[in-house]
Amino acid sequence: MEKTLFPFVSIVGQEDMKRALILNIIDPSIGGVLIKGEKGTAKSTTVRSLVQILPEVEVVKGCRFNCNPNRPEACCSECSDRMASNEPLESEKRRMVVVELPLSATEDRVSGTLDIEHILKTGERRFEPGVLAQANGNLLYIDEVNLLDDHIVDLLLDSAAMGINYVEREGVSFSHPSRFILVGTMNPEEGDLRPQLLDRFGLSVDVKGDRDPAIRKEVVKRRIAFEDDPRGYLESCEGESESMRESIMFARKHLKEVQVGDEIYDAIVNITSHFEIDGHRADITLMRAAKANAAFNRRDTVIKNDLRDVAHLVLAHRMRRRPFEESVFDEEELESCLNGI
Repeated sequence: MEKTLFPFVSIVGQEDMKRALILNIIDPSIGGVLIKGEKGTAKSTTVRSLVQILPEVEVVKGCRFNCNPNRPEACCSECSDRMASNEPLESEKRRMVVVELPLSATEDRVSGTLDIEHILKTGERRFEPGVLAQANGNLLYIDEVNLLDDHIVDLLLDSAAMGINYVEREGVSFSHPSRFILVGTMNPEEGDLRPQLLDRFGLSVDVKGDRDPAIRKEVVKRRIAFEDDPRGYLESCEGESESMRESIMFARKHLKEVQVGDEIYDAIVNITSHFEIDGHRADITLMRAAKANAAFNRRDTVIKNDLRDVAHLVLAHRMRRRPFEESVFDEEELESCLNGI
């Protein structure tokens, strides 16, 4: 399927959307991204094409939950039992994937199911993994997330925040690691998410079709060239895609080495206070996004330009607004906050 997808590196414009996705791949703890925009703005195309630049990850070979062998404390019960019996865990490397969740998915399909009848007969727990097991260590994509049932969205966001999927049926419980990058796309004309759910997405992007004739022309030319010769077009982009993947892997490897000075912390709290952002989730997300941005640009220190690059992605959907009023992030106000430090 990957070979038939339009290349991520060939998407024209939409820099905020691409940046938000890349930063989440570098640091999944940022909390995912919500992409809002009118139809035909390459939202789904961009997300699905990420598979071409996603990095390799190490997993336990044969594990149903894609456990990370380097994090034994976060392994599933099956891997933990093997370690307890001194059985070595064989690992393998594989590329991250994009797991799609259909709108019709039920709670059992998402979280997995416990075979109660088998448990009652044998006393052994039998668990059938769901989408959250498949998504562990990968990217979970929901198209038209605003049309998904609220309780399913709550379940996804809770699992993403805790890194664990907990299932309980008839007094029997089962849990497994579920750390993933949650990406949702939506058309605001079809309804919005509750404000409480909006805040749970680390970043948010508003995408619009470009009005510049030259850019629109380039979009059409690239798309037609791809449709006329998909294989040849993909081959022409392989070098750039590999370079992007290497940059992401470099940033993931060196993320912990990026330093954040007190002046950056001062700037962060000054910004969130000025825009009257409730709670502290935005402050933490802003710091993490800035660090990931610095790592992607191969710097070992966060600078104010990193805050300029990511502040609107972190804060725009968290700003207070009146009913039926769009939140507008003022770049000039951001500059005054940064200059005041």
